[in-house]
Order: sequence, then structure tokens, then C-alpha cells
Amino acid sequence: MGIEVIQVPVGEMEVFCYIVYDTDVGDGVVIDPAGEPDKILKIVSDRGIELKYIINTHAHSDHTLANEDIRKSTGAQIVMHKKDDEFAKDEENIAWNRKLGFEPPTPADITVEDGDELPLGNYAIRFIHTPGHTPGSCCILIENNLFTGDTLFVGAVGRTDIPGGSFETLLESIKNKILTLPPDTIVWPGHDYGDSPHSTIEEEMKTNPYITDFILAE
Repeated sequence: MGIEVIQVPVGEMEVFCYIVYDTDVGDGVVIDPAGEPDKILKIVSDRGIELKYIINTHAHSDHTLANEDIRKSTGAQIVMHKKDDEFAKDEENIAWNRKLGFEPPTPADITVEDGDELPLGNYAIRFIHTPGHTPGSCCILIENNLFTGDTLFVGAVGRTDIPGGSFETLLESIKNKILTLPPDTIVWPGHDYGDSPHSTIEEEMKTNPYITDFILAE
């Protein structure tokens, strides 16, 4: 009993959506619903989850495609970092999303900043601002589960050669905001790009070349 994490690959871009809920209470969240809303909603219904929030780690539309369908079906509120809620309206970001064939995400119902928390049953959702991939990218910490979006992958990091990206800022975010967490923290990435679907901070510190060669080599 406690927190359960369901990792759901959705869409054409190997995005990992997460359904996270308190098994004792039934309250849950969806993180980065990147498409296939019926697939996501079936899991929510089958588990009897009361969906409270739809959380986006950042404002790229490949992570937000099912936001509206899930909000309409469940009444859950959309949550995003304040800077990326604003970045969603940026002309360069809109052009980038449309280049990928997507419309930009609609505005969030709730905006958060670094260190903010929202309740999840008997637990708390903590928002960790990790800019670099986008100005308002966030990692989401629930107990010892860290949902890293496109900030940190298994064995890699997110792109920074795109509007709002900065490689230097991304490395600073990983160094100061992620590597300071307990080493057994589970890393749940935003895409299925690595050798395994999840990792730990300790494992990434040993094997991720962006950490070993750039951050720890300083």
C-alpha cells in the first residue's frame, strides 16, 4: 500500500506518461498525458482512481496532447510551472510545436514555482524547477519517485538546441536540483530512450555520460 506508479508509453514519440496514485485513498495524478487519452482513462477507471491533477513537466506539446480530453472526462486541473505556462505562448515555442505537427498546450489551471507542493491523498507532490530543456521545465517528486520529463533520461539528457533551451542551464539544474536528492531516488524519464524504462540517481551518477563527463568531472 502507499504510492503506486504506472508507466504508460503513449504516442509516436516514445513518451512515458505516468499515472501515480495513493492506493489507500484513491487520489491520483496523470503526469505528461502525451496522447491516447482512452488508454490512460481506462487505467484510471479500472483502478478506481479519483484524478485530481494533470501535471505537465514542460510546455512541449508532445507531452500535453491528451490534456484537454482528460480534463473534460475527469474534471482534473492542469498544472504547469509558471514560466512554461508563459513559454507556451512564446512565438518560437509555438513554431517549434507546429513544426512537430502539434498545437501549443492550452493554459494551465494551476501554475507552480520551485518548491511548491500539492496534496496527493496522504502524500505530497513537490515541484522542482529544473530549467534547461525549457525555461519552466520541472521534475516532480512524490515520495522517492522523481519524474524528470525531458530534463534527465536514462543515460542521457534532454535536448537544448531548441527554443528556450540551454545546455549549461540544464547541467546546473541536474547538478544542483537532482544529484542532491537521495541516491536511491527512482528516476522516471519522459521518454523511452534508455536501456531500461527507469533508473536511480545513484545509477545515473555512475553511468550517465552527461553526469560523469560534464558534471562530476568538474
